[in-house]
Amino acid sequence: MTELLCSIFIKDRKNTKDAQVRRRYGTLSSVVGIILNIILAAGKYTAGLLFGAISLQADGINNLSDAGSQAVSLISFKISAKPADKEHPFGHARFEYIASMIVSFLILHIGFNTIVDSVKKIFDTEAQTQFSWIIIIVLGISVLVKIWLCLFNRKIARRIDSSMLRATAMDSLADACATFGVLVGMLVYKFTGFDIDAYMGAIVAVLIIVAGVRVFLETKSSLLGERPSDELVEAIHRIVGEYPEALGIHDMMVHSYGPGKTVATFHVEVDRNCDLIESHDMIDNIERHILSKLGILTTIHMDPIVTDNEEVNRLKIAVRELVKEIDGRLDIHDFRCVFGVTHTNILFDISTPFDVKLSDAELCEQISAGIKGIDERYFAVVTVDRC
Repeated sequence: MTELLCSIFIKDRKNTKDAQVRRRYGTLSSVVGIILNIILAAGKYTAGLLFGAISLQADGINNLSDAGSQAVSLISFKISAKPADKEHPFGHARFEYIASMIVSFLILHIGFNTIVDSVKKIFDTEAQTQFSWIIIIVLGISVLVKIWLCLFNRKIARRIDSSMLRATAMDSLADACATFGVLVGMLVYKFTGFDIDAYMGAIVAVLIIVAGVRVFLETKSSLLGERPSDELVEAIHRIVGEYPEALGIHDMMVHSYGPGKTVATFHVEVDRNCDLIESHDMIDNIERHILSKLGILTTIHMDPIVTDNEEVNRLKIAVRELVKEIDGRLDIHDFRCVFGVTHTNILFDISTPFDVKLSDAELCEQISAGIKGIDERYFAVVTVDRC
């Protein structure tokens, strides 16, 4: 069904890197979600009112909020597809993250209101739920529709790399679980006479809140800025490794301005004796290679390093072994030496993962002491790069 809908409504659907194609995918997902959620909301809320089932009313309101969320999604895809302009040189793709944050607040609002209504019914001894097979049918259809919506949105989210649709898919799955819980509660009431409707309403509310919190946390990370994935870093290293004249890579920074809008900067080490024009040409080729393969706009700084000085090479090996003894995850780059008559300055940066427990000062102290142990005339000048 997903492929059929995509083939009918999305022109050039395989070109997912195109902003307009991506917008069409988002529009299709949003419109389908709005229509189905409005139908489910109307059916559930009506049945809940007729038979006094607060959990069913809560589930219906949740579906209505889902329709509202899909409307926000529809607007966000339209805005996200706008091209770059003077005020927004990297485009508007990050608006999708803002829309996801709005959706998370809507979900949380519905969840808290539902908990309040459920608690009121728990203490209202006169409120009774009426069983009807109509309710069971409505709930069963809703579970199936929500599972399909989850799979539908998840597939499109993977295709266009959309945090908004991933959040929508997760919300649909939570809805399916919540609706199934309401269905179970109705069957328990039918066959045991024990009315657990208000308690199931509370469970539905908790699931709604959990879904809202998860959407909020995912969106928060995207807005604040996340470290690049290991797969992306490895892909960049593989491309740079295809150029023998590139001797090393460090100080990588990757910035996402929304899906399909990623820029990166890093340093590439080259032999200081190489022809400057040839090295610069290699850097240009790497930048074009990364853009064509990964779709990332890259700016590379070229670092010339000493490779033909035996004393520098010997010290570099010794210092690398020293830092590895402190923590195997540490590494060095930008290594250089300034030799003098009375002392020698050894300058380098040390790549340090954020989860290394030693403070920067402790690291520098241990490294300086280790280098002093090699020769009293050596002084370490260390820059700690947290990564």
